[in-house]
Amino acid sequence: MSSTHDSRPIEVTSSAQFQTILQTNALVVADFYADWCGPCKAIKPIFEKASEELSHENVLAFIKVNTDTQKDIAQAYNVTSLPTFIYFRNGQITSRVKGADVQKLSGMLETIRGHFQEAIENPGGAAGGSSSSGATWRGAELPRGYTDITDQIEINRCELLNVESGPEGVRTLLDKSRPSALSGQKNATKDWVESDTDEQLMLFLPFQAMIKLHTLQITSLPPSDDDDDEAPMRPKTIKLFTNKSHNLGFDEAEDMSATQAIELSEKDWNPDGTANISLRYVKFQNINSLVLFVVDGDGDSEKVRLDRVRLVGEAGEKREMGKLEKIGDE
Repeated sequence: MSSTHDSRPIEVTSSAQFQTILQTNALVVADFYADWCGPCKAIKPIFEKASEELSHENVLAFIKVNTDTQKDIAQAYNVTSLPTFIYFRNGQITSRVKGADVQKLSGMLETIRGHFQEAIENPGGAAGGSSSSGATWRGAELPRGYTDITDQIEINRCELLNVESGPEGVRTLLDKSRPSALSGQKNATKDWVESDTDEQLMLFLPFQAMIKLHTLQITSLPPSDDDDDEAPMRPKTIKLFTNKSHNLGFDEAEDMSATQAIELSEKDWNPDGTANISLRYVKFQNINSLVLFVVDGDGDSEKVRLDRVRLVGEAGEKREMGKLEKIGDE
């Protein structure tokens, strides 16, 4: 189902070209490699075959980035091992595979194949353009009179503590796509977040504008194998803090009085693995940031899992930076 243009992977020769490809294709999968890298050569045929089958102009691009000649790009995307495959959806990192792992790369490509079909069948849908124009998957209906305001989050200033995955963890939680765990694919690419050393997570979300937050939607889809004691848990106790200028420390958050504390039980999760949490609206008026603290999980595991986070409410006007004025003697 490829288009008539050259279906071989595109060799990136500059940062400007790389950014242009991200901007003009809804889906991009990049192979970061080096000529001297044996594993890169070994897995190359799988990547090139997928490119031949799926490349489609202005929809899905397969690109190759030589880390020896394009060091700035490799550094910008924290590429520390070869090969590394990174999947971008609407310009944002969705997932990455480190090393010549055939199973993980195949899982990533299966996910991409599904997103590609969506983009072809529904050009105006989730993968059909820039991140601001695509449709957003939600695990629960919106309360009447309110909208999804997740796009008010300043992603570059967010911080996620005690997370097992890499720096794209926040982008994973805010990704517009349907969680891969709902697809039923055994080898689906990991597109969720797990805690690292224990069951706690701390997420700092600053906003572009003062917002009124009505509802918090959290999706968590742990494995269905009840006999696996090490399987990550759903969150149980959550504390929310508003109008903080930075993230909190875990000990600090334990002792601090929360804007609202939430206790989730099995009945709070719908079939799509989403808890639709109504907030004390009067306490979430005109806020400029939210800290979400997962205190513990519902089970005996040492890890907690989050797939998606959505914010529902009303957005205010964006803040504008005023002119800097010199104070003191002229």
